[in-house]
Amino acid sequence: MTPTLLIADDEALLARVLESELKSLWPEARIVSVVHDGVAALAAAREHQPRVAFLDIRMPGMSGMDVARELIEFDTPPLVVFVTAYDQFALEAFERAAVDYVLKPVQRERLEATVQRLKDRLAGPADDEDTESEASIADTDRLGQLLARLESLENATPGTSGAPQRQYLRFIKALVGQEVRIIPVDEVIYLEATDKYVNVVSGTGEALIRTSLRELTQQLDPERFWQVHRGTVVNITCVASAVNQSLGRLSLRLRDRPELLPVARQYAHLFKQM
Repeated sequence: MTPTLLIADDEALLARVLESELKSLWPEARIVSVVHDGVAALAAAREHQPRVAFLDIRMPGMSGMDVARELIEFDTPPLVVFVTAYDQFALEAFERAAVDYVLKPVQRERLEATVQRLKDRLAGPADDEDTESEASIADTDRLGQLLARLESLENATPGTSGAPQRQYLRFIKALVGQEVRIIPVDEVIYLEATDKYVNVVSGTGEALIRTSLRELTQQLDPERFWQVHRGTVVNITCVASAVNQSLGRLSLRLRDRPELLPVARQYAHLFKQM
């Protein structure tokens, strides 16, 4: 089967260089799309279902990391290679997660090694569906760990060693009818993004607040509130167990609520030992 490749880089010149080098190093592969922003990358991935996606991490609107989070949820996720100018700390995260990357400007020797690894991965035991499925789940687990690590690096503030301990949000104010409800953060079970609002689910009910999930999450203690899906953050103290679903997917069973919360593949590694 002909390998299919997607290239996404907001710098058109670098995208053309990468396209040219890939055509030279991997002539049997077919480049199905070259795009210059994250939204177009995701649309092209949905249309063409490439086997490999080369994603620039820094793209306007929707970053390569954002695109990768979406790709993980595909029934057959592509292998992802990040094109990056990240610093040494981030590169160490790539190495630990065993996820491939190509540094800017693209160096032919590094790209050649990357292409060989991709060829080896795509040439896996296609006659053994169970083994191939396990390898795919392992790929998405590694990518999920990397995305979580890079997100923590982005949220870290340089030079804060020895600084006073950060004070996190203690109460959430929500307008319910004609009254403002004060919800203690300790009582929040989970948060769910819905359009331009966040649904706050607590022990006393549900309430909508007009903010983004990202903005709200940045004010909460990350050791207690875990992102488990693109649109869901859960209070880990309210989780009773992680339930295995089909195709390696997980759901969370809550202590005092009947619903199950789905866990996106990129966050599944957080619950492997539960």
